[in-house]
Amino acid sequence: MASSILLSHPLPSRLHFPKPGFLPHSASKFTSFYLKSITPRKTHLPNGATKFSSFVLKAANTEADGDEVSLLVGEDSAEFFLSKQKISSWVYFTVVLGVVLYALNVVWIDNTTGYGKVYIEAVSSISDSPEVVMLLLTLIFAIVHSGLASLRDTGEKIIGERAFRVLFAGISLPLAVSTVVYFINHRYDGVQLWQLQGVPGLHEFLWFSNFISFFFLYPSTFNLLEVAAVDKPKMHLWETGIMRITRHPQMVGQVIWCLAHTIWIGNSVAVAASVGLIAHHLFGVWNGDRRLAI
Repeated sequence: MASSILLSHPLPSRLHFPKPGFLPHSASKFTSFYLKSITPRKTHLPNGATKFSSFVLKAANTEADGDEVSLLVGEDSAEFFLSKQKISSWVYFTVVLGVVLYALNVVWIDNTTGYGKVYIEAVSSISDSPEVVMLLLTLIFAIVHSGLASLRDTGEKIIGERAFRVLFAGISLPLAVSTVVYFINHRYDGVQLWQLQGVPGLHEFLWFSNFISFFFLYPSTFNLLEVAAVDKPKMHLWETGIMRITRHPQMVGQVIWCLAHTIWIGNSVAVAASVGLIAHHLFGVWNGDRRLAI
């Protein structure tokens, strides 16, 4: 799970010189001079955030050496320039996407050739309760997804960034598909806990909430070439956009999505799915911050 960190905060009405360990909102010439004078030691940033310090110091040095002063220390979320795109890269991406979807269908989704049905049957044999199966599917996905994320640094050193991204996606994607499909097929099973679908205006409110939840995912919308390992995957620290609302937009968006669907469906399966997803994202937030501080 991707983790993010907010790099700046609103500037007060009266500008004060920054204390060691703090960055002002505007990356001015003073900021460049101040950051460039700092040696990359753990003592200058809390919690031993060596990855963060290296990233910020590199950005500051690049800015100070340039002719123009940028207002950003981190990155502009959802930045996309058509002029910088290569047709060959997107053709390659389309080919990779087609091959992946075909392989996913043959190896996992198709009931005659894939192992997805066998996987669901194996997990379902543990319990007759759809709530328990839903939680188990989410738990298995969470262990694999967060476990591989924790091994990212080591794995990239051994097999490289692109190869590890392919391995990560190749294992996580089938498990995610099975979990989502099981929820869709069993979303109206279980015990009905409440029935609020007749409340005036609730449908519109929950639809709007569900729509808003996807805006919390948009900072990485245009990194599709990295997702498919066409471009070399790298760490991103967004500074603009949704990052000014929350440091972990994916978690917040998932919580909003889960609450909206649980309120509308109102049964035990929806509650189980939401509890599992929210717990996984909360763990991902903690695990991502822990990895960033190493």
